[in-house]
Amino acid sequence: MNRWLLPEDIADVLPAEARKVESLRRAILDLYQTYGYELVAPPILEFLDSLLTGTGSDLNLQTFKLVDQLSGRTLGLRADMTPQVARIDAHLLNRQGVTRLCYAGSIAHARTPVGSSAREELQIGAEIYGCAGWEADFEAVTLLLQTLALADLNKVYLDLSHAGVLEGILDGQNLDKSDVETLYGLLQSKDRPRLAIWAKALPAKSAEALMALTELNGPCTQVLVSAKNALPKHPLIDDALAQLEMLVAATAALPNNVELSIDLADLRGYQYHSGVMFAAYVDKLPQPIARGGRYDHVGQAFGRPRPATGFSMDLLTLANLAPAAQRKPAILAPWIIDASLASKLAELRQAGEVVIQEMNGDAVETAEYLCDRELVKQGSSWEIKKK
Repeated sequence: MNRWLLPEDIADVLPAEARKVESLRRAILDLYQTYGYELVAPPILEFLDSLLTGTGSDLNLQTFKLVDQLSGRTLGLRADMTPQVARIDAHLLNRQGVTRLCYAGSIAHARTPVGSSAREELQIGAEIYGCAGWEADFEAVTLLLQTLALADLNKVYLDLSHAGVLEGILDGQNLDKSDVETLYGLLQSKDRPRLAIWAKALPAKSAEALMALTELNGPCTQVLVSAKNALPKHPLIDDALAQLEMLVAATAALPNNVELSIDLADLRGYQYHSGVMFAAYVDKLPQPIARGGRYDHVGQAFGRPRPATGFSMDLLTLANLAPAAQRKPAILAPWIIDASLASKLAELRQAGEVVIQEMNGDAVETAEYLCDRELVKQGSSWEIKKK
């Protein structure tokens, strides 16, 4: 076996593609800065109990685990940066007002996620802490759409849901964690026959509402009207539908080319999210390009209740969907000891030009640059000529 082979679903990012990823990362973080987001960089390793605080069992299964040789405690290699950023907001910054944080860094999955072909991602995202209003969810959606536009992904399909609907339906029911996970799977797959059997133990109104959830999907206006008629009157349900209605109206008014829909049975991350949830889809990608939503209870798990909402995505996938970058023009120059040449090289590079020096006459091979000019000496000066 070749010792340099990489593990399954782990890959190198090669020249040109790596540059496209980095250019996109810089453009996205610069965009977030214009909205007032502050950049944070959590560590890639943490003690496992801290890393998984406030998260569901899915993240535990996706986390690589190892033993710290210094403390003997179990460490986790992060599979999601969002809980880490929530910890930073809750304990390290400890601010009282609204805080906007953004991040970009590698994450790893113990198992390849469904619909993906990679176990390593470059996660980038933005989070708003301290604002419980729907306005924060709208800002997150707006920023997500602008992020996708930077990669020339202008046709976006945004699917909305709300954790409060299921919470209202199950209010007063004493369900253990395994029951909730079973229900979550049945709703996600819209398995009506098995859901009907599972719901027999619940009151009739709750069972009917769960069955209705599997059909409450499609165009926003239609779903919202149907939901108000099909679901029981409950403060949590009413508030959830009202928030969705406001978010739909505001998002529809944006200049972005976005197609909105609602699926009230799409509760992926239900144990993690606490309010509005959204998933963004684009052409040529079967799974969501980005996910986001409200997760107020994560801060509570860190000992400091704090409203929170945001989104994240895999930058490697985003860059792969973006148009191919043009090769950057470059200048070839000889490698000789010459003070005037050194001065000219510094001048050109200061002006933003790419200048590649040929060493020992060896040909330059590059996938990222197009050497269309060369630097030649004419008399006592160095001049640029087309090749």
